[in-house]
Amino acid sequence: MTFVGLDDTDSRDRGMCTTYVATRVATAIEAAGGTVDCTRLIRLNPSIEFKTRGNAALCLETDLDPDRAFDLAVENVESLAAVADPRTSPGVVVAHTTADAVPDPVADLARRTLRERVDLDEAIELADSLGYRHRGWDGGRGRIGALAAVGAGRVFNDWTYEHVAYRSLDRCGTPRAVNADSVFAAADAGAPDAWDTVDRGEGELVCVPAAPGPVLYGIRGDDARTVREVARAIDSEPVDRSATFLTNQGTDAHLQRGAVGTVRNGRAYRVDAVVDDAPETRAGGHVHLTVRDGDDRLPCVAFEPTKRFRDRVRALHSGDRVTVCGEVSRGTLKLEKFALRDPVTTDRAVPSCPDCGRSMESAGRDQGYRCRDCGTTAPGRIDRNLNRDLDPGWYEVPPCARRHIAKPLIRGGFDAPTHPER
Repeated sequence: MTFVGLDDTDSRDRGMCTTYVATRVATAIEAAGGTVDCTRLIRLNPSIEFKTRGNAALCLETDLDPDRAFDLAVENVESLAAVADPRTSPGVVVAHTTADAVPDPVADLARRTLRERVDLDEAIELADSLGYRHRGWDGGRGRIGALAAVGAGRVFNDWTYEHVAYRSLDRCGTPRAVNADSVFAAADAGAPDAWDTVDRGEGELVCVPAAPGPVLYGIRGDDARTVREVARAIDSEPVDRSATFLTNQGTDAHLQRGAVGTVRNGRAYRVDAVVDDAPETRAGGHVHLTVRDGDDRLPCVAFEPTKRFRDRVRALHSGDRVTVCGEVSRGTLKLEKFALRDPVTTDRAVPSCPDCGRSMESAGRDQGYRCRDCGTTAPGRIDRNLNRDLDPGWYEVPPCARRHIAKPLIRGGFDAPTHPER
């Protein structure tokens, strides 16, 4: 088999999409007499500053000769990549291999590109040592992701699907014509096997991007047939081409186990801790709190775009035992989901007078409390039951704020009750 890896052909401002480039390469391969058995869409570390929104790399698995496949990939990248953007740095890597035969160093690099930073020189040296064909433009940073996409089939166990419909390139930059009612109806029909198609709470079409690229809409889910059926039910402007990708989206593959005192910037973690500083809403509507483990403390934040998720965070209480998940940046964990493990059910409160019901006042240092009007006394604070409006279990950001790689609770497999957003 021949594996064709592609990455970093798109631009935040000028559009294009690496998945679209991959579909064009696939068409060229088929026109040359080859077949494309599978196209993998690999989401890489969402913390990398060079990324566009999804940080996707692609790998096409074909029976075409590696030299011919390489030439076709280069031709399409040169004609389609948004190289006018100084941040765009495309790369192509072609290997003669199969998923099972991917060498250990390539598999290790693929794994690390989800959870840390990989140096371009390392990727080039590794590709050269294995005899892989590769080409870069404007520095060719995309060869990191392209090589990772080549190795991803051996590394990951949890796979989902995305069916992407594309508009014609001459319509890029114009408003997308997609009937919202048809999308909501299709999303209802496809649930729960198709997920994150819409955000019902915010009334948003999550599957329809805002960027000026060729993607018209993308339907994600656990079943290839279902995502295609949902797509067919959507009423929209003409679809120029479409493709179904095997992907690591919606899997939490970016999360690694971490401890409060050892997390590092630029990586995403799952951390067990206790809420220390209670949640506080600050300027911009962002909700901040601090968790601790022993003497170590870690600030966390739920940003305003996470919308109603912030209400779940605000409901946390000092002393709650939790698991928090998200990327660490500048020493702060940006919350994607959390689990309430062991909630605090009481707190220490000033006693009320048994005669008049008013709160007592301090009688002085180490002298307990006294009712100013009745003269009754109490030796100290008392335990008071808390009325918690947050049940134990997992909570997540809504679909409109979810990262491509983050696993929706609706997919299941979590270690506590779940409270999915829809």
